[in-house]
Amino acid sequence: MNNDPNWERQLLEKLAGAALIEQRRSRQWKIFFRLAWLAVVAFIAVSLFMRSEDKAGAGLTGGGHSAVIELDGAISSENDSGKKMIEALDSAFRDRGTRGVIIDANSPGGSPVLSGMVYDEIRRLKQRHADIPVYVVVGEVCASGCYYIASAADKIFVDKASIVGSIGVLSDGFGFTGAMEKLGIERRLKTAGENKAMGDPFSPQNPKHEAIRQQLLDDIHQQFIAAVRAGRGKRLKDDPQLFSGMVWLGEKAIPLGLADGYGTVASVARDVVKADKTVDFTRQDDFSSRVARRIGVEFAGGVKSLFNTELF
Repeated sequence: MNNDPNWERQLLEKLAGAALIEQRRSRQWKIFFRLAWLAVVAFIAVSLFMRSEDKAGAGLTGGGHSAVIELDGAISSENDSGKKMIEALDSAFRDRGTRGVIIDANSPGGSPVLSGMVYDEIRRLKQRHADIPVYVVVGEVCASGCYYIASAADKIFVDKASIVGSIGVLSDGFGFTGAMEKLGIERRLKTAGENKAMGDPFSPQNPKHEAIRQQLLDDIHQQFIAAVRAGRGKRLKDDPQLFSGMVWLGEKAIPLGLADGYGTVASVARDVVKADKTVDFTRQDDFSSRVARRIGVEFAGGVKSLFNTELF
C-alpha cells in the first residue's frame, strides 16, 4: 500500500493529464484528416476544371482534330446517356477545329426513346454541317439501341470479333399470380379505364392487353427498322434474318451491310478523317455526382416499371 498521503491526488492528476493528451491527439488527427480530404477535393476540382478548359479551347489553337465521343454501357435515363450524347455531339460539331466525329461505341442497347433522340440529333447535325462526317467505331458490342444510333453515321467500323445487330425489341416483366394463390394472397385492384392495369404483374394475363402490348412492340420495331434502312440504305443485303433480333460478329456484319469495314478510333482518325489528333468530347458526370459516387452515396431515382421496354 502506498504510504504517501497524496497518492490519490497524484493518481487523479496523472489520469487527467493522460486524458488531456489523448484529447489533443484526437483533435490533431481530426484536423489532419479534414485537411487531407479538402486537399483531395481541391485536386479533383482543379483537374476537372483544367480538363474542361482543355476541351473548350481545343478548336481554338489552329489545325484540326477528330472529335471522339464515347457511347459506353446501357442507354438509359438513369445515367443520362442520351442527354450526354446529344450535348457532346453539339459541342463537337460547333468546335471549329473538328474535322470529323468518331463515336467510340461499346453498348448493348437500351431505351428506344433515347436511342431515337440521339439518332435524330446526328442526322440533324449532319444536315447542318455537311462537311463534318460521323463515323462509329465498335468495340466489343454495338447492339439494339446502340446500333439504332450507329445507323445514323456515315460509316460503321468494327473489329472482326465485335458483336453487331440485334435489331429487335423486347418487353420483360414478371407474373406472381401462382405464388399469390399458394400464399393465399388476394389482389384488390381498382382502376378507372379498362386498360389502366395493363402489364400488372399481380393480375392474370389478359389476352386483350397482351395483344395491345405486342402491337406496341411491333410498332417500335418498325420504327427501328425504318431508321436502319434510312441510315444504311442500299448497303443492307436482303437477308431474312437481318431484322429478326439476330447478332453477328464483325466479320459477318460487313458482308451483310451492317458495317463498312475494320477500324479502330486511331486508324479511323488517321486514315479516314485525316486528322491524327483526337479530342475527347465525352460528357462526364458533374463534380458533385463524381464525389458522391466516390464516397458511396447514391440516391434512388424512382421505381423502375415492371413493364419495361428496351432495345436489348
